[in-house]
Amino acid sequence: MRHTAILATALATLVTTSAFAADLPGKGITVQPAQSTISEETFQTLLVSRGLEKLGYTVAKPSEVDYNVAYTSMAAGDITFVATNWKPLHDDMYTAAGGDKKFYREGTYVQGAAQGYLIDKKTAEQYKITNIEQLKDPKIAKLFDTNGDGKADMTGCTPGWGCEAVINHQIDAYGLSNTVVHNQGNYSAMIADTITRHKEGKPILYYTWTPYWVSDVMVPGKDVVWLQVPFSSMPGEQKDIDTKLPNGANYGFPVNTMHIVANKAWAEKNPQAAKLFSLMKLPLADINAENAMMHNGHASEADIQGHVDGWIKAHQAQFDGWVNEALTAK
Repeated sequence: MRHTAILATALATLVTTSAFAADLPGKGITVQPAQSTISEETFQTLLVSRGLEKLGYTVAKPSEVDYNVAYTSMAAGDITFVATNWKPLHDDMYTAAGGDKKFYREGTYVQGAAQGYLIDKKTAEQYKITNIEQLKDPKIAKLFDTNGDGKADMTGCTPGWGCEAVINHQIDAYGLSNTVVHNQGNYSAMIADTITRHKEGKPILYYTWTPYWVSDVMVPGKDVVWLQVPFSSMPGEQKDIDTKLPNGANYGFPVNTMHIVANKAWAEKNPQAAKLFSLMKLPLADINAENAMMHNGHASEADIQGHVDGWIKAHQAQFDGWVNEALTAK
């Protein structure tokens, strides 16, 4: 008798579990996320994937593509969501691919993403450099020359990220075309070279952003300083943005927010997933910390999955709350 009772209980459990699985809104639906080739974006992306899995969706591995491709593919329905939409940095690409007609974007995933230009603190103090406009002076620019052409070499942005368009625009706007070269290429390789130069005590000039590990390695205020710009000047969709902060300082870029963006038609068919996208929040400091762990050698796929597990465990009530609230969406 006892065995029969155990079997009956096991069967009942199995039935309820499978019945529950059948009730989940994502059952039988595969989701395709995308991100850029920056592996440090995987953490943010996988966290959203985990939430979707709790709603019953099957989530594929994120495709790594340029942002332009991500937005056009998402508008076409080949990609379901992107967890790293920067506002306003990506506004031109977002609008060009169809904007709010094609995309669902509700809620703010990450706040306080800064970006701008930095130089090493030693050179800044020695030559009293506080503003990028000072690089108009060939003597100042020459301090940052790495290849002997007499011009300042700036570690810039990978083409296709959006930042390269802003930097090119600002070099013209601030009259720096004759004295500053914007090096565009593989950012990881370029910044590694910049860090090596810094360790050798040589002057450095570079662009970076937060959240990212660079500011954990070369700490603003301690090792390096942010440069201000002479006035606000942004290209395209961002042209009317005043980048001056309330305290009067102007670092040339507005503080960005990051959003989860999805194909609009898909979001309308999947209200629970759309609700989840609108609810999720990730502190900038947590991304910085995870990116620093990656930089310190914990950057394998298994490591990043472990970072996601750890974050969920540390914020279990909040994570479960998002999933439960999403499940109630109609």
